[in-house]
Amino acid sequence: MRNERPRPGPLFVIRGLMLLILVYGSALAGGYGITALIYRVTGPPSELLRQVFSGLTALALIAVVMGLTASWRMRRGQRPHENIHDILTDALAQIARGNFDVFLDAKATDMHHDLAEAINDMARGLGNLETMRQDFISNVSHEIQSPLTSISGFAGLLKKEDLPTEQRRRYAEIIEGESKRLSSLSENLLKLTTLDNSKLSLNRQDFRLDKQLEHVALLLEPQWSAKNLTLEADLPLCILCGDEDLLSQVWTNLLHNAIKFTPEGGQISIELKREGNTAQVTIGDTGIGIGPEDRIHIFERFYKADKARARSAGGNGLGLSLVKKIVDLHEGSIGVESTIGKGTTFEIFLPGLHCV
Repeated sequence: MRNERPRPGPLFVIRGLMLLILVYGSALAGGYGITALIYRVTGPPSELLRQVFSGLTALALIAVVMGLTASWRMRRGQRPHENIHDILTDALAQIARGNFDVFLDAKATDMHHDLAEAINDMARGLGNLETMRQDFISNVSHEIQSPLTSISGFAGLLKKEDLPTEQRRRYAEIIEGESKRLSSLSENLLKLTTLDNSKLSLNRQDFRLDKQLEHVALLLEPQWSAKNLTLEADLPLCILCGDEDLLSQVWTNLLHNAIKFTPEGGQISIELKREGNTAQVTIGDTGIGIGPEDRIHIFERFYKADKARARSAGGNGLGLSLVKKIVDLHEGSIGVESTIGKGTTFEIFLPGLHCV
């Protein structure tokens, strides 16, 4: 949208008129003064000629003053214009070279405020993207390097001919687990890359949300049964319009985390409720909990609240990022409440509900 110049206010108009009267009065007085000096030499003419001559002299003085003022303003404006061009060229050149610490002060450079702010915003945005890119590369490299080191180390140990059978089996299981971890990392990264595509369209269709939650819980039964966990579910019949495959990933990730971080003999609960036209899914556990300093970061990619525990459990810090992304794509919301040592509860709100 084109920027419009602000209209001059009443005070500006009054000052302009006063300046015009002052200039004209001064010029007129000067004209009469010059006329008087001429008359001393030539003698006084008729009244008409005297007035005409005085007026012309005053107009000539006004023209000279205005010409000098315009010339001064032109010379004054030319230098800042050239200076602004150099500043803009230098700033854009620095950004092109990867230096995003560029800041243009509109007041100091006599530059248009919107133009300076646009360049500053662009530099800040590109700087943030570069920081995210570097963090992403660092995190991916770290997540890949750790399992590769384990695989390489234990593969070397397996070459020992005198290795006991039990140890050989244990090392093989570690290699298998680290391989699965690499596979999970690759799969999650591909999913996030696909979901980040702005052209992605959800495969929305009506499906039984209650049946989906029940199905995911049954699929994970071997895991929560092995830890002697109790799973309680309250799932009234509900039909939701959404991407069934993507939402299945949400429940799988959340329940998997609940099982992973809940000690033996603990409890996991799944509750489905209706809030107007919105489905509310609550998944809670009696696990180790998440501290308040970690809760604000848990949906960030590669973030791990308990880094040592997450690594031993095979996590890569992408599961909750996927959950948040999928919920956002459905125009829903997700929140978390947690207390250290007592457990964690996730609440997911999804629009497009049809309940029976």
